[in-house]
Amino acid sequence: MATITRTAMGTSTDAIAPLLRLMWLASPALPIGAFSYSEGLEAAVDHGLVHDDASAAHWLSHQLTLMARGDLAALAQAIPAWQSGDEATLTSVAAWLRQTRDSAEARLQSEQMGQSLMVWLRPQGMASAGQLALMERLMRAPTDHTAFATLATHAPSPPHYILVMALALSTIDVPLAQALQAQAFGWAENQVQAALKAVPLGQTAGQRVLTRLAADIPQAVATALATPPTQRQLFAPMLSILSARHETQYSRLFRS
Repeated sequence: MATITRTAMGTSTDAIAPLLRLMWLASPALPIGAFSYSEGLEAAVDHGLVHDDASAAHWLSHQLTLMARGDLAALAQAIPAWQSGDEATLTSVAAWLRQTRDSAEARLQSEQMGQSLMVWLRPQGMASAGQLALMERLMRAPTDHTAFATLATHAPSPPHYILVMALALSTIDVPLAQALQAQAFGWAENQVQAALKAVPLGQTAGQRVLTRLAADIPQAVATALATPPTQRQLFAPMLSILSARHETQYSRLFRS
């Protein structure tokens, strides 16, 4: 018989509907620190590339397009891999995530949010013991061409955010497209909140930006679902340069 975990209010966590869990995982209130990152937006403001709601919408729409063929595509491939226990695919995704964080800020964001999400996920009772054990093996996977024989003694590294989010989403009985839409909208909400502070924008202007991003999300999800592993990529030189410059920016509100 399955063990049922009860909250302080006496409510079974098994009673939380899939849609509510999906909304929970997409919520900016999830305690993973997403609010502290602008993902290059603050640097774009500092360099005059973003200065009002129209330029913010344009910038973030392009970033959503980049995410669609990169991290969102990786998420689309990792969710079913977690469900089927496909360790080879998950190992490949984990390696790709490590290799494509091309600035210190991007790597630290991905690792910090991934580690925080794991801290939240473990007591939720959503992931199985086998899945958690597999995550431990992925965290110990070599980051270079170290021989497989050294794998057992390789020091664990923090799991990247997309890998952990894929694990969490794999436990929820919702269509894959809906899971990706929810994550994309959660990202859009966080980015709009960053724009409100960094540009700065008013609340109404922020809603105009969110309207633009919401309209773009279905196509972004379709792109992510259609992108094979061999075509995932995050090639964005301007964003990489801005991310590197942000590390030494004189005045900052955000960590990226």
